[in-house]
Amino acid sequence: MELTVVMPCLNEAETVETCVRKALACMREHGIDGEVLIADNGSTDGSQQLARDAGARVVHVDAKGYGNALIGGIRAARGTYVIMGDADDSYDFTALMPFVEQLRDGADLVMGNRFKGGIAPGAMPPLHRYLGNPVLSFIGRLFFPSAIGDFHCGLRGFRRDSILRLGLQTGGMEFASEMVVRSTLSGLDVREVPTTLSPDGRSRPPHLRSWRDGWRHLRFLMLYSPRWLFFIPGLVMMTLGLVAGTLLTFGPVYIGKLAFDVDTLVGASAMLVIGFQAVLFALFTKVYAAEEGFLPEDRRVRKLVDIVSLEKGLIAGGLLALAGLGGLVASLVHWQTRSFGPLIPSESLRIVVPSATALIMSFQTIFAALFISILGIRRTKETPIDVAASAAEEAAEAVSRERAGSAGNAGSTADGVVPVETGADSGTA
Repeated sequence: MELTVVMPCLNEAETVETCVRKALACMREHGIDGEVLIADNGSTDGSQQLARDAGARVVHVDAKGYGNALIGGIRAARGTYVIMGDADDSYDFTALMPFVEQLRDGADLVMGNRFKGGIAPGAMPPLHRYLGNPVLSFIGRLFFPSAIGDFHCGLRGFRRDSILRLGLQTGGMEFASEMVVRSTLSGLDVREVPTTLSPDGRSRPPHLRSWRDGWRHLRFLMLYSPRWLFFIPGLVMMTLGLVAGTLLTFGPVYIGKLAFDVDTLVGASAMLVIGFQAVLFALFTKVYAAEEGFLPEDRRVRKLVDIVSLEKGLIAGGLLALAGLGGLVASLVHWQTRSFGPLIPSESLRIVVPSATALIMSFQTIFAALFISILGIRRTKETPIDVAASAAEEAAEAVSRERAGSAGNAGSTADGVVPVETGADSGTA
């Protein structure tokens, strides 16, 4: 079978029949061997029977949520290609051929773009049209090497096997973003075609909750991009803290009538430490996500981890610790010059703050080196090839033992040794 049209469904009695008939009519018109599959997520309004009457196959998905319903439908699909779309009659299921043509041409994922195809009046709330979708799609393009203009279009087509190999995890509305992000990061052929959006045919409110689901999309984009979540903010803070701290260590800095002194030095130290910790978290996340398969392995991170070994990390942390201890010794000498009496903060803090910062960062470096080494421990996983080889080896050993036993019995008989029988038939009293 070439195509399965998957529609997630939760109480869509008003529109599901129309959507099924449109999709089947499109496939008949273009001679496509296909089916319509309704992934029902617990409808209580009779949507299932209406869909069956219209010619669809219905599968029940227990796990609640948009993403769970879709992944259940994709797994149950029989087609080589899958086109998914909402069962609310907002998408035009009579216009599936642009998706099919791109899939036949070799695409792994074909996204619809409602902003290029046309959004009918009243089809999309202004908050979604002018803020939510454009902003989240822009963030998606910024965080990931994707050219997709509409990350959240519900009408999209893909090769079933390509998407299943991704191991998509999210169960809610963020499933739409995960599919695009994971496909992009895995190097799949992702394309885009214009599509239209019409007002849905339901009399009830949609399942989508603007702020809740928008936050879930944004949260997913951030969690899958350690570079933008941790590394870039941390690097900016580190740079500002280091520059400001270096300048203020040698004396006050004046910008017009503004005077920056040791109070700012303490703040700069905090920025440096926080930024350094954020950069380390980016590294931790990259290593962990690559080891667990959430994100593809980053060659630059792997090279850095290979270069910066545990021993080198311990050495770097030790050198920072020595620098910090040296600064603390210098502060004690400075205190001695004051006969261990009251100190002038503007003088003493210029020694103590950089020294304490170096000590803090030394322990961060040592702990980070130890933690990355733990993350880098690779687990040995038994593969299907290993299982097959082990089974073949055991079978060969069993055959060898059987042959050896047969040869031994034959040799004993040839030497005139007859096995001794026990029991009543052995002739013993």
